[in-house]
Amino acid sequence: MKKLNIGIIGGAGYTAGELIRLLIHHSKVEIDFIYSTSNAGNKVSKVHQDLLGSTDLVFSNEINPDVDVLFLCLGHGNSKAFLEQNTFSEGTKIIDLSNDFRLTKDEVFNAKTFIYGLPELNKKAIKKADYIANPGCFATAIQLALLPLAKTEILQNDVHINAVTGATGAGTSLSATTHFTWRDNNFSHYKAFTHQHLGEINQTVNALQSDFNSEIIFMPNRGDFSRGIFATLYTKYEGSLEEAKQLYTEFYKDAAFTFISDEDIHLKQVVNTNKCILHLHKHNDKLLVTSIIDNLLKGASGQAIQNMNLMYGFEETEGLQLKANYF
Repeated sequence: MKKLNIGIIGGAGYTAGELIRLLIHHSKVEIDFIYSTSNAGNKVSKVHQDLLGSTDLVFSNEINPDVDVLFLCLGHGNSKAFLEQNTFSEGTKIIDLSNDFRLTKDEVFNAKTFIYGLPELNKKAIKKADYIANPGCFATAIQLALLPLAKTEILQNDVHINAVTGATGAGTSLSATTHFTWRDNNFSHYKAFTHQHLGEINQTVNALQSDFNSEIIFMPNRGDFSRGIFATLYTKYEGSLEEAKQLYTEFYKDAAFTFISDEDIHLKQVVNTNKCILHLHKHNDKLLVTSIIDNLLKGASGQAIQNMNLMYGFEETEGLQLKANYF
């Protein structure tokens, strides 16, 4: 079988680096070009130094409009502008890793309909899709913690969420809160109650449970580590812990990467993998759900490849059978 030709736009960031790392070891694809105007002519391994010895690919300032799959790894708001200025063949499938097309009001663009690419929610639609809006990292961890409750329409109260992300979630550009001297031995919240991923989360919950009229209260935090998301959420729940475990186990029985743990969980179980691991705990009338993912993989590039695998009928786990950085 002929390998798929892959194009990557915006190749210098963290998500692009992880995408390249995974794709060069994917048996069904071959990278055609990695577009980066600021790095054109440079070896990819000069920017993504972990790829030294793994690839001789060079960044390009030219685009092949006939690639089979185009991954957009651009900053939020830039994917629309790029697609307005560049035309690709009708056979090119597009997977966008920004937030430009995730909401229903933005899903149709230039006669292209983008499907929200959360496989545990939209697998059937993803398999038939030509254009994918890859979910946000916080949105992925939180939605996977909420989907079984919303699907069974038992969310009747506010949902309180506290989630911590690693420094890679802020991207490669330096800012006041990403310098080592600020981040090291430090902890802070940001965008309290207003984080942009709430749009995706509320959209999904309301689509599954139309009568949900409570509030999803989200407190995002910056952690003193490089990668991963540790999210906890709680809400009132009338059932028993055993009933909740059965609900989640049944919902994710066919999920390739989402698992329920009976033991307490921690980030090292998922860093460098495409897994989401969930843990349930009942306290009085509250159900606590803990959700952990790697923000660059299940929260970005790994999930993008998972979506590509579904779109082309590959094994869902192709190129994603990764071991966690446990030690």
